[in-house]
Amino acid sequence: MEKITAIKGIKDILPGDAPLWNHIETVARQTFVLFGYKEIRLPIMEKTELFKRSIGETTDIVEKEMYTFQDRDDDFITLRPEATAGVIRAYIEHNMHAYETTTKLFTIGPMFRRERPQKGRFRQFHQINVETFGEDKAQCDAEVIFMLVHFLQATRIYDFSLEINSLGCKKCRPAFSQNVIKHLKGAETRLCPNCQRRIKTNPLRVFDCKTDSCRAIINDAPEVLQFLCVECERHFSEVKSSLNDLSIQYKINPRMVRGLDYYIRTAFEVTSGALGAQNAIAGGGRYDGLVSFLGGPEVAGIGFAIGMERLIACLPDKAEITFPADLFIAALGDQAQKKAFVFANQLRRAGIAVEMTYTEKSLKAQMKMADRMKSAFTLIIGEEEIKNNIAQLRNMHTKKQDALPLDKLTEMLIDIIKKKGSD
Repeated sequence: MEKITAIKGIKDILPGDAPLWNHIETVARQTFVLFGYKEIRLPIMEKTELFKRSIGETTDIVEKEMYTFQDRDDDFITLRPEATAGVIRAYIEHNMHAYETTTKLFTIGPMFRRERPQKGRFRQFHQINVETFGEDKAQCDAEVIFMLVHFLQATRIYDFSLEINSLGCKKCRPAFSQNVIKHLKGAETRLCPNCQRRIKTNPLRVFDCKTDSCRAIINDAPEVLQFLCVECERHFSEVKSSLNDLSIQYKINPRMVRGLDYYIRTAFEVTSGALGAQNAIAGGGRYDGLVSFLGGPEVAGIGFAIGMERLIACLPDKAEITFPADLFIAALGDQAQKKAFVFANQLRRAGIAVEMTYTEKSLKAQMKMADRMKSAFTLIIGEEEIKNNIAQLRNMHTKKQDALPLDKLTEMLIDIIKKKGSD
């Protein structure tokens, strides 16, 4: 019978990798709590209309990449391609704005897009998302960017580049869009098919294209910073000033636009040379107006998303993070197995990580297992030990071995292992 394999572009996270993922999620939670953020856990499915309205019906995500299906009651359901829309839906639905002026949320989990699988890009991928509602000041933008940089450094990633830009607002962006369209006139046939379509639907998305021919055409296009209104220019100047105050290094990239239609004013992206063409680790920006557009109150919003697969690919030292056992019990014989079973579970109840095997193996084989598990101690119990009412405790680092009485074994092991853990 033919074996069943995982869906193309969707990967298992194996036991050898899971501790590293857990470590990054722990660092994220610790970092964001320092800045006053609270975790929200969202469903992986939403009504399709949520993404059509928030992301934009003419975007590649909505047109080509979403996993959408018709439910039994004829509703259209979509596996979430990004998290911001779902966070905003929950923010509105549960009236969070009524309880606090500023709401700070983060969420961690899988997203789904049907893209061509390649390095750094999967059909099921994982993101860490951060969203702030109710703050429209430039200092908030700088703080969010600072928190992102702080988190990346806390995960031991230092070799990255931060790029920022301003995308303007409803007042100043239309003039920029018109000038981009004017620049592209006459060059349509040299654009890729996607960009030829984008000219009619959302010309600014041409800046997102990675095709060499499109990049060459857009190189001489007008820059958004030339069209900023007074308010947007002031806001961007204050963002830069605040980042300077925090000693955050950045580059201004006037060609950078975010891939989703809802961004205005501050936009930012973190890239790494370790990723090749798909070099973005994280990105985000301000989206004032999106909450009200989705039926909520008129509140400002800003956030970012971190791609976990890409972040892990950038780690300088991908040495396996393990959680070694405190104790391995090597039991020899049926009687010893019965006693070891009781001891192991008494110790686990006390918070000690214990490993043992229920398969009959030689002492040599069991000692090798203890080594592979990087166990701190190995407890040896055999028929001879039971006869003498003792067990041999071996320190796997010093190789020192001590005899412990069986009738006080649990208490003594708890004391020895916890004392070593506090050293």
